[in-house]
Amino acid sequence: MSNAPDFSLAAELAATDDWDDDDFVSGYADEPDDPDVVDADGPDPEDLTTGDLDLVERHQLRRVAGLRTELEDITEVEYRQLRLERVVLVGVWTGGTVTDAENSMAELALLAETAGSEVLDAMYQRRQSPDPATYVGRGKVDGLREIVQATGADTVICDGELAPSQLRNLEDRLKVKVVDRTALILDIFAQHAKSREGQAQVELAQLSYMKQRLRGWGGNLSRQAGGRVAGGAGIGGRGPGETKIETDRRRINTRIAKLRRQLAQMKGTRETMRSERHRNQVPSVAIAGYTNAGKSSLLNRLTGAGVLVEDALFATLDPTTRRTTTSDGRVYTMSDTVGFVRHLPHQLVEAFRSTLEEVADSDLVLHVVDGSHPDPEGQIAAVREVFAEIGADKVPELVVVNKADAADPLVIARLQQREPHVVVVSARTGEGIEEALRVIEGELPHPAEPFDVLVPYSRGDLVNRIHQQGEIDHLEHTGEGTRVSGRANAALAGDLAPYAVG
Repeated sequence: MSNAPDFSLAAELAATDDWDDDDFVSGYADEPDDPDVVDADGPDPEDLTTGDLDLVERHQLRRVAGLRTELEDITEVEYRQLRLERVVLVGVWTGGTVTDAENSMAELALLAETAGSEVLDAMYQRRQSPDPATYVGRGKVDGLREIVQATGADTVICDGELAPSQLRNLEDRLKVKVVDRTALILDIFAQHAKSREGQAQVELAQLSYMKQRLRGWGGNLSRQAGGRVAGGAGIGGRGPGETKIETDRRRINTRIAKLRRQLAQMKGTRETMRSERHRNQVPSVAIAGYTNAGKSSLLNRLTGAGVLVEDALFATLDPTTRRTTTSDGRVYTMSDTVGFVRHLPHQLVEAFRSTLEEVADSDLVLHVVDGSHPDPEGQIAAVREVFAEIGADKVPELVVVNKADAADPLVIARLQQREPHVVVVSARTGEGIEEALRVIEGELPHPAEPFDVLVPYSRGDLVNRIHQQGEIDHLEHTGEGTRVSGRANAALAGDLAPYAVG
């Protein structure tokens, strides 16, 4: 059973639309470890980087083994359930090296396993471009069908976003359900979203994707309404003559409009909190990067946040913000954000835009990179593409190479040479954390207004603000009050002006 929110309309209308000679390279025959098996000993009690309670809760709700993919007719609309169980992966290699193609297929396998699948086989085809009708070459579809029949797979996952016609043609010829990369990522997001805002964002992305993929059995969706109550459409229907697909598309559009209104209200709440931090001159640090790079582990290590950590793609969807202090007492916030991935679906970027604005509005971005990944440079490039899309490419960036305990020293040296502003850490062992904190504190915006004041003891609140928001050069307790000199932001300097010395 998927740990996904109950999208009743999405479940009713998640239909597939008119899914409008080269060699295969096989490369994934090994049986993966069972993702559903949880260590009987539980999480390591000494590990400070995992949210144990959330992790246990997530492992308690898993897809049920043995279910099979079915094309079900629900209210006369085909509902493509993502019961991804026994799958075959297929990709088209259009450019780059063989290593790039294999890394892409390995990432697709991780996505499939995160969604609850068992990957049976994977192959990719070398082509100049995907076939416009069947994604892979038309003559190779028969070979793919033989592989599906031999392995007993019930789903084929394609490493790319397929046109509706490609989905239809592949399913008609393979006789099993075909899912593209976008639908796979949307399914993972639906499983992992917990907050009300996250669930609304995922449902909006799902409906935007489904709207162009409505398909019914036979002529169901082209059947016109008629009769006494417009064929059951009732009040609000367009009357006799409206087809089933028009009715369903209108209902999806109505739901999308409602979700956008809800998200606009939630965005207002988020902006109010953000403006309050800005009013109080509280600097903000955003932790961003590729999915499964260790962002949540780093947040836990830096702030003791205790958020959920799992060795899976897109384990974190709901942003977490924690208040912390520098070594000299200045207060700032640190936020964990959703991870990015190559070819992140546009629907998700749009739906999660209000959440991603946390990155664009921050004072410093910690760009976390998995140092143990086969292609960390590719991850960096993919993340920076998203930064540019959300307007975060102008924010100061500190590259944090994580998982130093598992990374190749030559890879780390290469990254240090390539990136001018970089620190190397291990969130699991704590290696390099002190150095990272020192660099973060140095990168935070510094107050610019100098002050030299004698604050009476009755105004201890001002001294506390100086500690939290300013930088202190000298502090002395005298008979008349507290003598402090240093630098503060404009608002605090104005409040301190009546107590200026000299």
